[in-house]
Amino acid sequence: MTKAEIVTEIAEKTGVDKVEVLTTVEAFMNSVKNSLAKGENVYLRGFGSFIVKERAEKTGRNISKNTTIIIPAHNIPSFKPAKTFVDKVKKNVKVG
Repeated sequence: MTKAEIVTEIAEKTGVDKVEVLTTVEAFMNSVKNSLAKGENVYLRGFGSFIVKERAEKTGRNISKNTTIIIPAHNIPSFKPAKTFVDKVKKNVKVG
């Protein structure tokens, strides 16, 4: 599902104009990105958490040059779904 499809679905379900829904969705995404950039986690009860994970420094390999490189410690954004969210997906998704 794309952002445009999400906006269309919300607009149809709520009766709110698509432009207003798009503005709201983009404002939400910007708020999440800005919070994570500041190192603050975002918790949405019943949905999940957008968190900042810390990756430790590690040794990697450049296979084309066959050399060892040091990958510095860094932070990455991550999403951890709520238990109720995971349970719903497990029950409704058919594999195969």
